[in-house]
Amino acid sequence: MAVTRYHKYVGELWEDLNLEELVGELSDFLLQSGFGYEEGDWDEDSLQALHDAILDALMRRGMLSDEDLQRLMDDADAMEQFLQKTVERLVREGYLKTTEGMPFHDPTQGRGGGWGQAGPPVKFELTEKGIDFLGYKTLRDLLGSLGKSSFGRHDTRDLATGIEASGPSKEYEFGDTLNLDVSGTLLSALAREGVKVPIDVDYKDLLVHQAEYQSSCATVVMLDCSHSMILYGEDRFTPAKKVALALSHLIRTQYPGDSLQLVVFHDSAEEVPLGQLAKVRVGPYYTNTREGLRLAQRILSRQRKDMKQIVMITDGKPSALTEDDGRIYRNPFGLDPRVVALTLKEVANCRRQGIMVNTFMLARDYDLVAFVKKVCEMSRGKAYFTTPYTLGQFILMDYLNKKTRTVH
Repeated sequence: MAVTRYHKYVGELWEDLNLEELVGELSDFLLQSGFGYEEGDWDEDSLQALHDAILDALMRRGMLSDEDLQRLMDDADAMEQFLQKTVERLVREGYLKTTEGMPFHDPTQGRGGGWGQAGPPVKFELTEKGIDFLGYKTLRDLLGSLGKSSFGRHDTRDLATGIEASGPSKEYEFGDTLNLDVSGTLLSALAREGVKVPIDVDYKDLLVHQAEYQSSCATVVMLDCSHSMILYGEDRFTPAKKVALALSHLIRTQYPGDSLQLVVFHDSAEEVPLGQLAKVRVGPYYTNTREGLRLAQRILSRQRKDMKQIVMITDGKPSALTEDDGRIYRNPFGLDPRVVALTLKEVANCRRQGIMVNTFMLARDYDLVAFVKKVCEMSRGKAYFTTPYTLGQFILMDYLNKKTRTVH
C-alpha cells in the first residue's frame, strides 16, 4: 500500500517579502531624476540597476534576517535567483512592467534562456498601480509628519444649501437643494396655524439647512526641471516629483471636483501626464519661467473652476525666453532685464485672469529672492523658502489650509 507523506511547506525568501514595504523603500530609485549618474553608467531603467537597488534596499532596511542575507551573499546563484524572482513578483502583482513585447528574463547574459550577449537588455517602468501607490505612501508620510490634518473640501465664507449642514436654516428659495429642516418647517407651520391635525404646511414655512459653500479648484504644478535641480550635490527634482504624486493622490481621493495638471519647464515648457511623471528627468540647463506660465494659463483657461492656481517649484531665476519665431533666447548671467520684464508680464496676465501664483523656492539666491518677491506682489500669491525635505509639508499644508481660496 502506497504511503503519502506530508511535510511542512517552507516558503521561499522572495515569497515572504513585503512588496509594499520594498516598493516604498525603492521610491527614490524608481522616481530618480538622473542625480548621481555619470556619462557611461548603465541605464538606470535596466533590470541590472533594479537588482542592485533591491539588494541595497534589503541591506539598508533589514527586510531579511542576517542569516538569510549572509546565505544569499555567499551563493551568487541563489542571490541571482532571489533577485529575479523578486522582480517577477513586482511585475506579476502590477507594480512594474517590463519592455513591451519582450518576454521576462533576467538580463544577465547567457543565463537560463535569457537574451544572450547580443540580445537587447530588458527595461522596466512603473505601472499606474506603482505610481498611485508611491503617491499614496508619500501623502501618508507627509501628513503623518504634520500631525493631525483633516481632509475635507475647499471652504469659503459663503453659505449654500447642501447635504452637510453647518449653518442656520433659511427660507426655501427656488433653486435651493431641498435639504429640508423638518423640525424648523413644522414649528413655523404650528406658529402660524396653531396646534391642529393635520398640520397645514405652506410654501413660506419651508426651511432648508445651509452648508458651507464648497468650491472647486484647478491647479497646475509648474516643475522646474532645468539641470540645476540636480547640481551642487543635492537632488531637488526627485522630492518635487514625489510631492506632485502625493498632491495628485490627495486631489483624486479627497477632492474629486478639483483638477491637477503638470507642466515642466526648462529651455521651453511642456505638459506632462501625471502617469508619465516617474519617467521625467532633468533636462536642458536654462529656466524658461515665462513659457511655463503661458502654458499653465492655457491649461487653466479650459477649466471651469471657481478657483485657479499655479504652484511653481523652482530653484533658479528665469534665464530664457521663447521668441515669436520659436527661437530660444538664453542668458544665464544675473537677471536679464528683458527676460524679467516679459516673465512678469505673464504674471500680470495671471492676475487679470484670477489665477494665483504660489512659489516654492528651493534656493535662496539673492536675485531669485528679489524676483519671487515681485511675482508675489503682482499675483497676490505667496512665496515659501523651503528645502527638498520640507517641500511637501509646505505644499500640502498650503492646499489643505485653503490659503489659495478666493471669496465669491
